[in-house]
Amino acid sequence: MDRDIILELFNQHLRIGIIEPDSRRERTDSVIRKVSLSDEPGFISYSEMDETNADTVIEEQFAYYKNLKQQFEWKVFDYDQPSDLKERLRKKGFSLEESEALMISDLTETSQLLDTNVLPEVKRLTTEQEIWDIIKLEEEVWNDNYQDLGQRLVRDLNDTSAHLSLYGAYVDGKIVSAAWMYFHEGTPFASLWGGSTLADYRKRGYYSSLLAIRAREASASGFPLLIVDASSMSKPILEKHGFFCYGYSTPCMSPKFV
Repeated sequence: MDRDIILELFNQHLRIGIIEPDSRRERTDSVIRKVSLSDEPGFISYSEMDETNADTVIEEQFAYYKNLKQQFEWKVFDYDQPSDLKERLRKKGFSLEESEALMISDLTETSQLLDTNVLPEVKRLTTEQEIWDIIKLEEEVWNDNYQDLGQRLVRDLNDTSAHLSLYGAYVDGKIVSAAWMYFHEGTPFASLWGGSTLADYRKRGYYSSLLAIRAREASASGFPLLIVDASSMSKPILEKHGFFCYGYSTPCMSPKFV
């Protein structure tokens, strides 16, 4: 599939038309935004601005979420306009996180990932206890608190409309690597998340196996495009498995409103 077509599909389906659980989607003349109906932050997924109105739109969104007392993320892609949008947000008090590579694999164009071997330790996870095993793994790998992630995964596991699939690798009864995937109904996309592996178990093929088993499920379920927001560490591994970089995004987080 043509690169420009894939990027247009991504913008239309996962930035403009995106609907997420436990949230309210709103569209203004300039932005697509999510108002969270839970304790999670709000989110601006798409904007149409230029140099003449960007500061006004930023101020409007800042005031809107501040009135709700809801912190929000503005996800900026490198092709968004104006070209200095991230710097404008920084000046408004947003904190900019590390940029992520937009990696997409078209399963109709390559069977590389579908042909990758899946290690026998990798299995599908279906229980809340296994989700908390994942959270324990994430916290050990990243030395951070992921309880909010655990609660979100439990919620989505129990909500069939969320279309969540989870996988993990267990060795001697201990989870050593895990990842998950969301199917975005009405679109050609499945998004891949996670992929953390304990340090002592890296370079054994678990990450590749988790990619492959999710790709097989996505393909069998009619979702030909896999998408990942990839760190600098994951990007070269994904490229080896047939993913291509379509740009970079930067999460920009507003101050907390009290």
